[in-house]
Amino acid sequence: MSLTRGLASITAVTVLAMPSLAQAQAYQCEMPRVSTVPKVTPDGKSRQLPVTGYTLALSWSPGFCRTRQDSRGHRTQCSGENGNFGLIVHGLWPESRGSWPQWCPTRGALTPAEARRNMCMMPSTRLIARQWAKHGSCMTKRPDTYFKVTRILWDSLRIPDYDRISREDGLTAGRIRKAFADANGGWSASQIGLKLNRSGWLEEIRLCYNKRFRPTRCDAKRFGARDGVRAKIWRGL
Repeated sequence: MSLTRGLASITAVTVLAMPSLAQAQAYQCEMPRVSTVPKVTPDGKSRQLPVTGYTLALSWSPGFCRTRQDSRGHRTQCSGENGNFGLIVHGLWPESRGSWPQWCPTRGALTPAEARRNMCMMPSTRLIARQWAKHGSCMTKRPDTYFKVTRILWDSLRIPDYDRISREDGLTAGRIRKAFADANGGWSASQIGLKLNRSGWLEEIRLCYNKRFRPTRCDAKRFGARDGVRAKIWRGL
């Protein structure tokens, strides 16, 4: 099933979902001007494979920005000048039976206007350009379709209060995962992956979908940290 034909299924997911709180995270977000789109150079070989599912990767921005507050390359996300972010979309990734397609040929050009439209969801033009070139190109011919689907999925989510949860004693990966499942009807803990860094700090939440954009059980690689693993959530200074 193509991404375009899958829009009906995605819309159904959104209609059935609880009211969105994803946007509330970036309610202070101010979209900066975008005059150009960064050129992205592939860092691997092109792989054109059949799509069997998807992963929506959500990055924990306070942790990412911990050492990047003064970085010019991450100014929009990390300086605080355009708002403060919690979870943001890292990308929507196609899966293919344990592998993944990437860097597919496409004639679709990402415009500055399309990049700017998504800056409160993905606050980096380089990130937006890279996700389209590496992943979106293997899902659809047009970047606006790729980002429309990503926004629909993002807007269907309720984000738990991870700032409050971060203060709990004995925090584990399972507690982080369960909080997300409890906030989003239709999701179970087995469908929510978690990436922690070597020190146990939260880096990403990875949501696993089947071809029809319904939540599905994550494989071991995407599931990541087991429930009993101790975890930490960086709240910022």
